[in-house]
Amino acid sequence: LDVCSSDLLEICGTFVGLLYLWLEYRASVYLWLASIVMPAIYIFVYYRVGLYADFGINIYYLLAALYGWYIWKYGNKTENGAGKQPVGELPVSRMPLHYYLPSTFVFIFLFVAIGYILLFFTDSNVSWWDSFTTALSVIALWMLAHKYVEQWLVWIVIDVACCGIYVYKGLYFTAFLYGFYAVVAIFGYLKWKKMMQ
Repeated sequence: LDVCSSDLLEICGTFVGLLYLWLEYRASVYLWLASIVMPAIYIFVYYRVGLYADFGINIYYLLAALYGWYIWKYGNKTENGAGKQPVGELPVSRMPLHYYLPSTFVFIFLFVAIGYILLFFTDSNVSWWDSFTTALSVIALWMLAHKYVEQWLVWIVIDVACCGIYVYKGLYFTAFLYGFYAVVAIFGYLKWKKMMQ
């Protein structure tokens, strides 16, 4: 890709990202459609600038979008005579406490494993930062797929870190997008708390 077409891809990804954020804020199941298009664009953008973990996480995002759509659409289950059956869209809820410890272990494992790979097998100059945001994004996306309100708090940390990385890498449109994400995530958390009540 030449610089012009790559910049155009980044701008397109930014607009799709804003649409995604608006749909997520509204807890609309259609956010998963945007979450298929956006990573498809950013796969090329991140590879060009050497953010290999971000490149890899966007492949994961594509697959996770299908899972998230299914869980949101059919994940609300109730007991009946035949057992648990899908009855409608999943409601917003708090993450059960018994998921915190396993989630922490998964994050630490991914952080170390991805960081090691980036440090010794790529030319990345932000190996551990890239690994941090990637590993945490895996956890946050899983939380989002299950409509846990705390996912917004995790995304705030990720968005702030990403904003700094993208400024450093010269991806200014993307840095703006993630800075905006961080602000909206605060309001998203408050809105989802009200929806949960």
